[in-house]
Amino acid sequence: MAGASTPAMAAAAANAGALGSLGLAFHDPDGAVDEMAAAQAQTNGALNMNFFCHQPPRHDPARLADMRERLQPLYDEYDCGPVKDPAATLAFDAPMLEAVLRAGPKVASFHFGLPAPDLLDPLKSAGIVILSSATSPKEARMLEDQGADAIIAQGWEAGGHRGVFDPAEGPGEMGTMALVPAIVDAVSVPVIAAGGIGDGRGIAAAFMLGAAGVQIGTAFLNSPEAKSPEAHKKALLASDGANTGVTAAFSGRPARSIRNRYFGAMDGADLPDFPLMNGLTAPLRAATARDGTGDMMALWSGQSVALNREEATGAVVERLAAEALSLLP
Repeated sequence: MAGASTPAMAAAAANAGALGSLGLAFHDPDGAVDEMAAAQAQTNGALNMNFFCHQPPRHDPARLADMRERLQPLYDEYDCGPVKDPAATLAFDAPMLEAVLRAGPKVASFHFGLPAPDLLDPLKSAGIVILSSATSPKEARMLEDQGADAIIAQGWEAGGHRGVFDPAEGPGEMGTMALVPAIVDAVSVPVIAAGGIGDGRGIAAAFMLGAAGVQIGTAFLNSPEAKSPEAHKKALLASDGANTGVTAAFSGRPARSIRNRYFGAMDGADLPDFPLMNGLTAPLRAATARDGTGDMMALWSGQSVALNREEATGAVVERLAAEALSLLP
């Protein structure tokens, strides 16, 4: 939810009884602390700080030059100027570790694996619960072995970035219905189901498959607390879920988005490593957020998007909980 989550959203979810989360992958340490403090000022509920945990990109000047050349006509069309070399988003590191310890969340979660022991152990010693995403039973076993307290089983239906540790092994295509029981049977820690869950029926189904909880993202993107651009919110409400697909073209790692012009224009491109593409596409994404078309934006969405409503975060939590409880034994 990096780029969409806000302190108001996290606090509203916590106040309604959920675990409120802050997507902080694009923040520096001071910014992460400020976001957490803003959320803590609005709730005494549990909060989660979420980070990317990826390998640094390889330096490949030729590939970057080819991508700049490919993107320049689109930059020209949207008056974005020349394509510049991007700065890489930093993975979780020692300064961010110190920021999290200062902020004191109940939970810290990671995408693309877990940090090295020297970064993870201090969090665990501070009593912070550790979560991370798995897209296969193999990844889930690795997370348990490395110290995860609970594992998020991220099914193929999920919106946004796939949590695969190594994209060279593929995007992780197991659907939630198959993945959740497979991971439940593979590990001894609690499993949290994610992907394609947008109402009480999905929550109840996840519990019947053995999940101890669910993680939901797309259903909250049409809330007033979400800072997604209006073009993104409109695209979500117009989608029935069939027009989503997985592409690495926005950031360099596979992620599920509503299909748009950029999605198709970059088909087959030789992409620089994640997260360099995220920086290269940022001016285009910003331009079509401003013009309202969303043609060049990453319209992150799970396949359950047809269930979305324009509804406040707290109301979404309360409605989904009531729906699920009415279906569970």
